Amino acid sequence: MRTRRFGRSGLRVSELVFGGGYVGGLLVHGGDEAKLAAVRRALDAGVNWIDTAPLYGQGKSEQALGWILPEVEQEPYISTKVMLDPARLGDIAGQVEESLHASLTRLNRDRVDLLQLHNHLGPGGLALHEVLKERGVAEALEDMRAQGLTDFIGLTALGEARAVNAALDSGRFDSAQVYYNMINPSAAHSLPASWSGHDFTGIVDTCLTHGVAMMAIRVLAAGVLASDTRHEREIVITEGSEMPAEERRAKAVFDALGETGGTRAQAAIRFALSNPDLSCAVVGLADMAQLDEALATQDMAPLPKEALATLNRLYETGFARL
Repeated sequence: MRTRRFGRSGLRVSELVFGGGYVGGLLVHGGDEAKLAAVRRALDAGVNWIDTAPLYGQGKSEQALGWILPEVEQEPYISTKVMLDPARLGDIAGQVEESLHASLTRLNRDRVDLLQLHNHLGPGGLALHEVLKERGVAEALEDMRAQGLTDFIGLTALGEARAVNAALDSGRFDSAQVYYNMINPSAAHSLPASWSGHDFTGIVDTCLTHGVAMMAIRVLAAGVLASDTRHEREIVITEGSEMPAEERRAKAVFDALGETGGTRAQAAIRFALSNPDLSCAVVGLADMAQLDEALATQDMAPLPKEALATLNRLYETGFARL
């Protein structure tokens, strides 16, 4: 398993991170034997990071890791998150501490390696002021780090790009989970005025400026890039990402690429890993076959320059004709 530098942290992280979320769903919906076998297989293959959150299965993902990790020899890095209740912003510090301690109980651990804000930022989400103010989110996360309950702090870089970039510009976060895939590469690309998807412009550049580690998320676009079969766990988390539009964009991508070698899912993972600025790709999994499919990308090169150039020409149209 190839590794990459995790921002300014000094850590080396495997290119593939085991995603414990609801959409892939293995740690939430799988049987106990399947969960244990998949985690063991991933760690044996060199995956050294597992990403989870209280929101994933309402604690089921964390609970699964709580009994699985004592059963394996390796000790991977573990990241989890905190989702703030907008109705309780008068006690941000209390919410963060309560959430983290509940996560640690479910995880059967006394600390995590990375604690991240899970809320979207900007209109419709958490206001930037609540993050950066005195006794705000950043300070509460920093306090958890000062107590030795986490080594690093980060955020999920979702919501309004301007608010996300401003939070990252504060220099207070060690990592960001960056939305980045073949049908929305806007976090790292300049896009035309006709672009119709969510716009994450500038996020990769801002992270690079501050040495913030970037964990690519949604690299399979909730499965849309991996398959034409829907599993009914797809959750839209960005503007302009309604399922019919996502499916049309995915078709356009693969029509343009033609035969890339490997499966659709492998092409999507290879696309994410073609960006050397990203520290890793968080891949959600439903079963062992999908895990093996993802692991096989480590024997493949990133997408060739010709394929990336083809995609860039498609992005320049903004998918406007779809």
